[in-house]
Amino acid sequence: MWFFILLAVIAAGFVAYKMRVPLLAKILGQPQSRIERRLNGPK
Repeated sequence: MWFFILLAVIAAGFVAYKMRVPLLAKILGQPQSRIERRLNGPK
């Protein structure tokens, strides 16, 4: 049972990492382009 809980937490973390820009934009109420610029930084 612990294995499935651990697997679910890892999967949720992976999905949250992949969807971090839309999630942060929704939580912070900022446009996605602004969040993306802040995460990627100057090149």
